[in-house]
Amino acid sequence: MRVHIGTIHRRGHRRIVGALSAALLCTAGVTALPAAADAPHTPGTTDTAHTSRTAAAPRLPDGLAQTPPMGFNNWNSTHCRAEFNEEMVKGIADLFLAKGLKDAGYQYVNLDDCWALPTRDGNGKLVPDPRRFPHGIKAVADYVHAKGLKFGIYTSAGIKTCNSAGFPGGLGHERSDAQQFADWGVDYLKYDNCNNLGVDAKQRYRTMRDALKATGRPIVYSICEWGENKPWEWASDVGHLWRTTGDISDSWSSMLGIAKQNLPLAPYAGPGHWNDPDMLEVGNGGMTDTEYRSHFSLWAMMSAPLLIGSDLRKATPETFEILSNKDVIAVDQDALGKQATVLKSDSGRWTLVKQLADGGRAVALFNETGQPQRITTTARDAGLPQSAGYRLRDLWQHRDTHTTGTISATVPAHGTTVFRVTADKRWASYPPAVETGIDHAPLVEAGTPAAVRSTVRNLGGTPASDLTVTLKAPQGWQSKATTPATARALAGGRTLTTSWRITAPAGTAPGAYDLPLTADYRAPNGERATAALPDTAHVVVPPPAGTAYAADLPWLTAANGWGPVERNSSVGESDAGDGRPMSIGGTGFPKGLGVHAPSEVSFYTGGRCSAFSARVGIDDEAGDRGSVRFEVWADGRLVTSTGTLTGTDAATAVSAPVTGAETVRLVVTDGGDGIDYDHADWGDAKFSC
Repeated sequence: MRVHIGTIHRRGHRRIVGALSAALLCTAGVTALPAAADAPHTPGTTDTAHTSRTAAAPRLPDGLAQTPPMGFNNWNSTHCRAEFNEEMVKGIADLFLAKGLKDAGYQYVNLDDCWALPTRDGNGKLVPDPRRFPHGIKAVADYVHAKGLKFGIYTSAGIKTCNSAGFPGGLGHERSDAQQFADWGVDYLKYDNCNNLGVDAKQRYRTMRDALKATGRPIVYSICEWGENKPWEWASDVGHLWRTTGDISDSWSSMLGIAKQNLPLAPYAGPGHWNDPDMLEVGNGGMTDTEYRSHFSLWAMMSAPLLIGSDLRKATPETFEILSNKDVIAVDQDALGKQATVLKSDSGRWTLVKQLADGGRAVALFNETGQPQRITTTARDAGLPQSAGYRLRDLWQHRDTHTTGTISATVPAHGTTVFRVTADKRWASYPPAVETGIDHAPLVEAGTPAAVRSTVRNLGGTPASDLTVTLKAPQGWQSKATTPATARALAGGRTLTTSWRITAPAGTAPGAYDLPLTADYRAPNGERATAALPDTAHVVVPPPAGTAYAADLPWLTAANGWGPVERNSSVGESDAGDGRPMSIGGTGFPKGLGVHAPSEVSFYTGGRCSAFSARVGIDDEAGDRGSVRFEVWADGRLVTSTGTLTGTDAATAVSAPVTGAETVRLVVTDGGDGIDYDHADWGDAKFSC
């Protein structure tokens, strides 16, 4: 169970409670954060002993889930609200067909918690909530099946499910419930872990496995055990997929943390037995489309189940575009069933490689950082055979080019570029791959020219002719190349560097503005091609002379481990503005920033400030719990840090020299025991300028 202040955040659902009552704990004796889920992993390494055990483990002989399941689950978008009902579920099934999701591979329309009444009937049977499902569950399943889709349902391997209303769980009722599900036409069961009375996990999940088999109906079995007992080591003959982590939430930090936990488990995944890092948040609004594309890309590379978690009735065209990307889906659904491994991870630049059934490789270049990053590898390092050239398909641009071996891209902040790479004798028939890049995200003071430098690299073996480079600024801005932005022919392996001067009009509001870089060129066969980088420029306001409180300044970026960063209050719960007055060790602070680890808030200082100071620590609302470390970074250089601070420590003074720095980042990291209760305050945080 993952615990935040005032919230029990169980691995499957979240519910608000007034106190941490032992009666509400999902598992007797479970600590706040299991060591199995939060132990550090080394990217790119595998445990050979585990690999050996996995190879010898028996498999379910039913032929189900030969590729990761794809479908929908309502929980992330509706929780237990009244909008979760029969009409919604039918509407989702309709949209699967209307929006092409069925054609893209999505099959399952799954219910989560709250579909039943809190009590069984006189015969011990589960009773659908008549307000939510007035025609019963079988009628809904029949409707879904009539669309050529499959239907899923939820319960828990305990006496009750995880919702505080206390809906009945399956513990002790496995055979009856399994038969009831089969009679309704259920094709998929998500089996959670709450209120399990401490009964051995393997025993509980095997009992339901046997009950499902006894019905004679093929039902995909999803073990939602949260990774507490390392199901990847024992569940390959129990379920078709198993949760490896705690709940996902609709934030960059949550998605990233879960991906990092799941990536090292690649040896355990394969046809019929999949690691499950939880459902998709794509489209729920807590991340940008760039971040959602990374989310979708990482899940596909990890051969994860793709279960849509947004309300498709309200989804934007951009959400449908991400969810229906057949090129990326094909990577997830590849018949070989290999989960990607980490080839390299360095300072937030990740290279993931997935072996494919056709002998090719999917290569994901993932940028964890808040700035564009050039990430590069080679076909050889990705495991491809020696070849004079390779076909390089960009799975988000849906474009084919070629490379002589280099696989590279300048990846936007929090972005992911995914290539499908194959040795191809026809490589020269594709245009040469041209990589575009900007050396950094420009910071622009309105009315003042700013310098930008772009690069264009030809990764192919044939020339890129009639090359024209364009840096398109927003309407009303000025963008001028001060060095050549064209080339008659850019030979393979060569680079064109261009300097630009951009100016935002005086009075332009602070914020991020699109600044796309494009390179238009002609291949030897006459085909025109375009390479593009969707970069941004940040219009910034310099801090005033004197003392400037951080809470009064606009920030460049802000990321938080739980809820939004708060100004002049603690972080509170997951909603904006729900914090309390900041207090550390009994000392109150009317000004400052309330955050939750892991957190990062960056400010533009423009070389005008000399020092940053604050008094920091765990907010008193966490009691004596929580542990964090505070860091101050100036232009990418760590200038000061605290040791590990806990809820028992008084406010600690922090002072950092930042003279000449263009940007300053305030970072809070976990103290090493998980992020529960890590409500951290930058009390009295201010710059001297």
